Amino acid sequence: MDIVKRRFWYFTISAVLLVICVSSLIVPPRLTLGIDFSGGSTMTVVFDSEIKSESVRERLNQLGYNDATVQQSGTNTVFVRMSKLEEGNESTGRKSDRLLIEEDLSNLARIESVDVATVSGVVANDTVNNAVIAVVVASIGILIYVTYSFRGVSNPFRYGVAAIVALIHDSLIVLGLFSLLGKFMGLEINAMFIPGILVVIGYSVNDTIVVFDRVRENASIDPDRPLSMIVNDSITQTIGRSLNTSVTLLLTIFALIFLGGESIRNFLYVLLIGLIVGTYSSIFIACQFLVMWEQGELRLSFGKKSK
Repeated sequence: MDIVKRRFWYFTISAVLLVICVSSLIVPPRLTLGIDFSGGSTMTVVFDSEIKSESVRERLNQLGYNDATVQQSGTNTVFVRMSKLEEGNESTGRKSDRLLIEEDLSNLARIESVDVATVSGVVANDTVNNAVIAVVVASIGILIYVTYSFRGVSNPFRYGVAAIVALIHDSLIVLGLFSLLGKFMGLEINAMFIPGILVVIGYSVNDTIVVFDRVRENASIDPDRPLSMIVNDSITQTIGRSLNTSVTLLLTIFALIFLGGESIRNFLYVLLIGLIVGTYSSIFIACQFLVMWEQGELRLSFGKKSK
């Protein structure tokens, strides 16, 4: 099976996806931010009997608070995070949002107490900036580490660059797809999105290095063979492992999506998309990038564009 021979098709598919995703990230709204980013109100509601968070979430959805996050804090207590509650207006007779919610939830069980607070975004700009800085520093560390670890093969620096290319490829596609899902399906990103992206980055690099390690082993056995043949054999030898690992993780993620709680669902969506893209990039992008660089095809491509 000659996987490397079709590398231009793989890059074409990725190029199309990246153009769509980057375009979506450029066009406002870039990402649909949830209340973890934009801020809102919190309610701690204590009932006089046992209550289920699903029942509270259903009532809030009926009132139009579809963005509300409901967490069980005890058998009779729920913690709710939602968009900012509006105050009432005595002159017009309009009730406050808090009162309307309390009246509706009291149909489930008698309410003992309600504690309401207005909060800013949990994920502040500083946190997002720190996460970006952490990714950049980690990328530099990965580049140095991979270059050093693969010092026994020809042009080890290229292995580090290829790993970073796959990392950027995966991150942009995940961000772009969430941007598109936000525009067309109203999918919001919450506080779980950032750790999800970081997990995707870690998985992408790990899967890429597994294939690279086999390339290194095969290159040390027969250093005179063309890199394209070595890479093709290495992919063939590791593709079963990569696919088996990915399928196992996918089954786990699907189980958690259908059976797990609402609060981790966005995290699972990030993992789902990132796992598929990461598996693809480790086989069809990172390794092919090595071959194209070795054969001078990158320089040829950029040379054609500059003419």
